[in-house]
Amino acid sequence: MTSTHAKLLYHVVFSTKCRVPYIVPDMRDKLYPYISGIVRHQKGNVVEIGGMPDHVHVLLQLAPQISVALLLQHIKGGSSRWVQEQRLLRDRFAWQRGYGAFTVSESNVSKVRRYIQGQEEHHKKESFGSELMRLLCKHGIPFDGDPSE
Repeated sequence: MTSTHAKLLYHVVFSTKCRVPYIVPDMRDKLYPYISGIVRHQKGNVVEIGGMPDHVHVLLQLAPQISVALLLQHIKGGSSRWVQEQRLLRDRFAWQRGYGAFTVSESNVSKVRRYIQGQEEHHKKESFGSELMRLLCKHGIPFDGDPSE
């Protein structure tokens, strides 16, 4: 084969440092498009983005030349810098060090999109820590303690 053909879909989840609820609606409306731009710059595509004031979910398609770890480094580093430069907060903005990344099959894209779109309703019933533990268990990823810390 002389060319590469791939459709790599991931559901990634990451939180603000110490899970501080920085991502209020006004900031969210600027931050999410900025994150989408970072993904596009890395030859990816955001299929859906959403979350809560203390964390973000992104369903994205990734180019095969870039790793999930490198993309998250670009997203988190670039968006943190941008929030500081734009002075969107009085406090210093930062993301938590880790993240969750889960592969998504094409047949589950609409389900994951609905899940991301329904974050506000979802978090009336479940905490972020519980949500992350459930996702890790569902995907067979071992963890010690509270993975959201």
